[in-house]
Amino acid sequence: MQFIFFIKKIRRSLQVENIDRILLIIAIIIAFSSISLSLLEPDLSLFDAFWWSIVTLTTVGYGDIAPVTAGGRLIAMVEMIFGVGILATFSATIASILVNQKIRQELGMSSYKFENHIILCQWNLRSQFILKELRLDSQTQEKPIVLIANIERKPVEDENLFFIKGEVSDETLNRANLITAKTVIILGDDSLDYTTRDAKVVLSTLTVESINPNAYTIVELVDPAYVQTCKRAKADQIIVSSELSSMLLAQEALNHGITQVVADILSFQDGNQLYKIPIPQSKIGHSFIDVFISMKQKYQSTVVALQKGSEGEVISNPPSDYQLENNDYLIVIASSKPRI
Repeated sequence: MQFIFFIKKIRRSLQVENIDRILLIIAIIIAFSSISLSLLEPDLSLFDAFWWSIVTLTTVGYGDIAPVTAGGRLIAMVEMIFGVGILATFSATIASILVNQKIRQELGMSSYKFENHIILCQWNLRSQFILKELRLDSQTQEKPIVLIANIERKPVEDENLFFIKGEVSDETLNRANLITAKTVIILGDDSLDYTTRDAKVVLSTLTVESINPNAYTIVELVDPAYVQTCKRAKADQIIVSSELSSMLLAQEALNHGITQVVADILSFQDGNQLYKIPIPQSKIGHSFIDVFISMKQKYQSTVVALQKGSEGEVISNPPSDYQLENNDYLIVIASSKPRI
């Protein structure tokens, strides 16, 4: 069924741009000149005449075959005159389609059919930083990211960033193919006041979850009062930016230099980063302290937390005697991702 739909889509595109008519004219010219030349030229087969017609029409002109009779040369002149014009029209039409497609993408008018991709809602300074960090990670370096934002055109040059103009709605999310997306990041609209901004984030979260509850939804809030509302909207992870920045400022005031450690861990640009890796099969059933020592000795990495399942509960600094289970994940600090 998908193949039939694809063929029908191509057929509609050809009809809209009148390419089907141009192809029909080219086919008629080739057929007429091939048959006529094979009849008029005594030593020329139909296949050789067909070859000559293609070579002449495309202006390649190998010179291996040439008509010798007056009738054959007349047909050649007709094909040269009409063929070049038709071929130029065909080339210009194809170029126009490609240019229009590029313009539509730049202006956010296109739709996409990616799978397991990331959808980023809103464009601001934080969006730029998120995009930069994602491109520094090998796992997301070339992953398609669809940006939904109410801006004039695609904001940055990134061949794997795809822009859809508009607000977060059923229509824009369907154009971004949310139904097969893996992660959705919903940021606040900086042009609104805090209350309206957070309310818009909650509404966007409800819309996303109603279309694809399996997508991992990360939302940004300013007011902690909206956290419970976002949880009821089924957001998977909620970041309260005002709280986070305030906590970092307080910690820096109490312990000078501690924010440098946090920045080093969170950024992919340099230094150490946080990574999530599955439990080595040989360590299932072992105590946390055993795995902690083993990871430090073998991979020069420090285990700081465990996660129950790939998206489950996170246990920071687990007890030494905690017994690791089959579906646990390690969250480690390392200079590069441990290859286990």
